[in-house]
Amino acid sequence: MTTEQFWDERYGQSDRIWSGDPNAALIRETAGLTPGTVLELGCGEGADAIWLAAQGWRVTASDVSRVALARAAEHAAAEGVGDRIDWQRHDLAATFPAGHYDLVTASFLYSPDLPRTEILRTAAAAVTPGGTLLIIGHGPWPDWHQGPHPDIELPTPQQVLTDLDLPTWTVLTCEEYERTQTGPAGQPAVRIDNTLKLHRPTD
Repeated sequence: MTTEQFWDERYGQSDRIWSGDPNAALIRETAGLTPGTVLELGCGEGADAIWLAAQGWRVTASDVSRVALARAAEHAAAEGVGDRIDWQRHDLAATFPAGHYDLVTASFLYSPDLPRTEILRTAAAAVTPGGTLLIIGHGPWPDWHQGPHPDIELPTPQQVLTDLDLPTWTVLTCEEYERTQTGPAGQPAVRIDNTLKLHRPTD
C-alpha cells in the first residue's frame, strides 16, 4: 500500500476524522505575525489552512491524500475563503511545493516511513529570509493510548532543533506542554505536545 493509498483509505472511513477546529498552538504561535504567504505541510481536512486564510494569509496547503484535499476544499468554499488557498497534492518524500514563504508550518506531520527530518530541512529552506518556521508535534505516547503504537519516532522539540542544524536562526519557542483531549473511554485525558518556532535571519 502506498502512502497515498494509506491516507485515502483512512480519510475514506468517515466524513470527518479530525475536529475541524484549528490547532490551538498554531493560533497561539502565529499571534502577532503579519499575514503574508504561508505553506502548510500535511494539511489534512484543512482546518488550519482555513483559519489562516480567514486571518488574511495567502495559503498553500499540501497533503498526500486526494480525499483529504477534496474535503478541505469543500470546507474552505463553505467558509468563504476558498480563493485564498492553493491546495496541492504532494508525497513529501518525493515532491515538495515550490516557492518561498513568510511562514512554513507543519503540525503533527507523521506517517509510516516518512523521512520527516529531511522534509523539515526542506521546509526550513522554503522560509523566506525574515520568515518563520513552526513545527508542532506530539510527545511520547501516553499510557492510556490504546492499540499498538505505530513505528513512528516522536522527537522532542530540542531533538528537532538539533537535527535541523540551523545555528544562525533565532529560537522563538522550544517547549513541551500539556493539553487535554478525549481519552479512550470518552473521559478527559492529558497528552503532551511540543512546539518549535524559529525565525530565519534576513542576511
